[in-house]
Amino acid sequence: MTEWLVEEGIGETRAIRLEGERIVEACVEWPGRVQPGWVVDAKLTARRSSSKRGTAVVDGEEVLVDRLPRDASEGSTLRLSIGRAAFDGPGRYKRAQARPIDADLSRPTLADRLASANEVRTVRRFPGHDWDDLIDEALAGEASFAGGTLWLSPTPALTAVDVDGDLPPAPLALTAVPAVASALRRLAVTGSIAIDFPTLEAKADRRAVDDALAVALEDWPHERTAMNGFGLVQIVARAQAPSLLQLAAWRRGSLVWRRLLRRAEALEGPGAIELAIAPALEPEIAPDHIARLERRSGKQVVIRKTATLAFEAPHAQLVPDDRQAP
Repeated sequence: MTEWLVEEGIGETRAIRLEGERIVEACVEWPGRVQPGWVVDAKLTARRSSSKRGTAVVDGEEVLVDRLPRDASEGSTLRLSIGRAAFDGPGRYKRAQARPIDADLSRPTLADRLASANEVRTVRRFPGHDWDDLIDEALAGEASFAGGTLWLSPTPALTAVDVDGDLPPAPLALTAVPAVASALRRLAVTGSIAIDFPTLEAKADRRAVDDALAVALEDWPHERTAMNGFGLVQIVARAQAPSLLQLAAWRRGSLVWRRLLRRAEALEGPGAIELAIAPALEPEIAPDHIARLERRSGKQVVIRKTATLAFEAPHAQLVPDDRQAP
C-alpha cells in the first residue's frame, strides 16, 4: 500500500504522496462545503414532475441530486451520498452532485477517504519544501521538463495542456509524456483533459506516444483516446473535487492566503507574527483563521497591507510584540 501524509492546516487539509523528497500526488480540502464520500440527510427543495433529478440542501448548500425515487417529493428528507464536491468556475458555479443511498450517516475526512485504500499518517508538517514548489506550479500553470514546457489552463469544460518546446516534434512529444503524467498527478487534475502535443504526421510516431502514455498512466484510473492527426489526446478521469490547478485559477486569493498561513505557522522564535499582504488580498482575511493561527503559534498576529507587494507574494515574519512591556 502507498503512504499518504496528511497535514491539517488552518482553513485547509493537505495530503501528499512522496517518492523520495518529491511530491508525486497531492490534494487539498477546504472546509465549509460538502465533500465527496459524505452520507448526509438533505431536504429536497426542487424537482420537476417525473424527473429523476432535483435539488436538495445540505448545511445551507445546494446540491444536485440524480436517480431520485418516484415517491420523493419537494420538502421531503433524503439520505444522500455526495459523489462530487462543488466547483467554482469563471462565471459558472457547478454544484455538488449526490445520489440517494441507504447507508449510515458519515462525514469522512480527507484522511479517512485516503485510508480506505492507502496507509495514512498525519504529520504536523510535511518534510522538505516541495509543497511551496507545487503551489508555485499551480499558480503559474506551468511545468518544465528537459527540452520543453507544459502550459496548463483550466476551463469550465476541461483542462487544456499545451506541450511546447525546442525539440523536433516527435522527440518533444515523447519527452513530454512523463511530464504530463507527473503534472496530472501532482496537481490532482481530473475531469476532461485535452493534451495538445505537436502535430505528428507519421502514424508510427503517434502510436509511440500512445504507447508511452499507456505506460506512464498505467496506475492512474482514466479513459483515453488515441492521438489524432493534429496531435490531440483526450483523457477523462473521474472528478470528485477541484484540482490545485483549478483552485489556483478560480480561487487564487484563497490559495495564496492559505499558503501564507502555513508559512506563518512554521515561524519559530519570540515576537509577533506579521502578515504582509497586497491590499487586493484583504478580502481573504478570515477572523477565524487569524484566531486559530494565534492559538497554534501562541503569538499575536498583525496584518500589514503593502501596495508594492505582488498579489501572489505575501510574506510572514516575526516582529516585536507590542503587547510586551519595553
